Amino acid sequence: MRNEFFSYDSRLGIHLPLQLKEWPLYSSEEQEVILLEWERVRGTIPDRIGEMDAEIERLQDELAGEEDFERSCKINHEISERASEINDLWLWYRTNPEKTERE
Repeated sequence: MRNEFFSYDSRLGIHLPLQLKEWPLYSSEEQEVILLEWERVRGTIPDRIGEMDAEIERLQDELAGEEDFERSCKINHEISERASEINDLWLWYRTNPEKTERE
């Protein structure tokens, strides 16, 4: 486990932040730990997307040669699942919280 603020998401293949409470309620130190770890995780997302793109290409090649209708439907479903995962990864990649200013 990375730390108490993150949990592994097996669908996306990355650690995601746990929102245990509202962002401003975390101490400055906790926010710093979370932000540093998130930047590390965020940096892995483009590579993860590349892996999924390659998987989609492989599935499309498999689909092109598939003659069984049922199997074709399953392959199409797998392709749509990977595309959904890529979309979710891009959403997470664009998530960029900032440290809360304290008075």
